[in-house]
Amino acid sequence: MKQLEERILRDGKVLPGGILKVDGFLNHRIDPQLLYDMAAELKRLYAGEEINKILTIEASGIAIAALVGYVFGCPLLFAKKSKTSNISDALWSAEVKSFTHGNTNTVVVAKEYLGPGDRVLIVDDFLAHGEALAGLKALCEQAGATVVGAGIAIEKAFQGGGDRLRAAGLRIESLAKIAAMSDESLTFCE
Repeated sequence: MKQLEERILRDGKVLPGGILKVDGFLNHRIDPQLLYDMAAELKRLYAGEEINKILTIEASGIAIAALVGYVFGCPLLFAKKSKTSNISDALWSAEVKSFTHGNTNTVVVAKEYLGPGDRVLIVDDFLAHGEALAGLKALCEQAGATVVGAGIAIEKAFQGGGDRLRAAGLRIESLAKIAAMSDESLTFCE
């Protein structure tokens, strides 16, 4: 998506260690118009798939996933990174390693919100090594839900997670795919 690529080049910052900082418009301070346009593009890409649930992971994917839910006319469900006192003990759970935070979380979704009748689009802001996406897919599989595919804002293709998951049969539509990144520059996939 050209609009997103241009915004990354203009306002994104490449940090040492393979970090792309886009918190000025995507996942801290948020540009709602850009996120709406991204959601509309995912709606176009997944037209006709009868998606009835959007799934993301806490926390930075929630904003874009909420707008995706809005354009699809279906609820957004987010996997929590820990069980809270106000959630049932009847849970689906999966281990997810975080590249950004350098830790592993057991993410959970209440069983009452995800089940066999669901056709799920997984949405997230980043795809790097694919751990979050694999964990969300595992939650859906436990629940008997159908994963229609994944909608990703930015894929760091050079880190291989997308290729691995696509090879395993998961449809992934990334709105911006980064082929290479260094401390001085980044290039997008063709």
